Amino acid sequence: MEILVIGGTRFFGIPMIAKLLEKGHHIAVATRGNLKNPFADRTENIILDRTDTESVRKAVGGRYFDVIIDKVAYSSNDVRALLENVRCGKYIQMSTGSVYTECHEGIMESEFEPQTYELKWQGRTDDYTESKRQAERAAYEYMAEQDCIFVRYPIVLGIHDYTNRLRFYVEHVMRGQPMYVDDADYGMSFIHEKEAGEFMAHLVNSDVSGAFNGCSYGFISPGEIIRYIESKTGKKAVLSGDGDPAPFNGLVSNESFDTGKALSAGYRFSNLRDWIFDLTDILIEEEKTENKA
Repeated sequence: MEILVIGGTRFFGIPMIAKLLEKGHHIAVATRGNLKNPFADRTENIILDRTDTESVRKAVGGRYFDVIIDKVAYSSNDVRALLENVRCGKYIQMSTGSVYTECHEGIMESEFEPQTYELKWQGRTDDYTESKRQAERAAYEYMAEQDCIFVRYPIVLGIHDYTNRLRFYVEHVMRGQPMYVDDADYGMSFIHEKEAGEFMAHLVNSDVSGAFNGCSYGFISPGEIIRYIESKTGKKAVLSGDGDPAPFNGLVSNESFDTGKALSAGYRFSNLRDWIFDLTDILIEEEKTENKA
């Protein structure tokens, strides 16, 4: 297949493109050119500003791709700038679990249906949730429902997580830095970067459409993560209302995502506890190494 990937040169875009290449697809990677494409010698490399319709038109205007994987659609205008200028048989958008309004266990895809949402043409805003809802909705202005897929993840974790969310907890515990955790006991879901990328690649060859949740099975609380770091390092977390706000703040109840649709499409996610402590161990060892340097 001819596949256009918008973004994809870092974090879980890396295992996604690796899997697509493994399957023998021809991949065109479109970015602003600010980051090195680790697959540059095996992909077509396109420079564009996906927020600028003229830039998109000059770079890929009029071209047809079997599939577009859009990893960086953050507004309805982003989608318009892209899909006004390039055509595809299937459009896969990296959305987010943040499109859901209620935080609870077993969130299902039907709890947000972009087909019925009021469309507003707008650029990127500080309201991430609304921007991503609008990005989903805008796709239906250019694509038939059966040709759209929206992938909704919770927080993605891995050694390439440039936001350093799990690393925040490791560093603060090991360095004795105060942190503010608003509720340490609510459980939350995560997905590993490798599965986050490979599930998107899996959808390319799947005869499915609509929204798909993706996450590891089970959930874990910030408190359990902190206690694990303490047990592995012998350090004691400094919790304070005046400390640095922790990345996983904001939960109002246990949160998890139903992945039955993904399973029906032939993909089974891992159990969270099969990898999150191993990942934490890696970050602990990296922090120890850094302190020795």
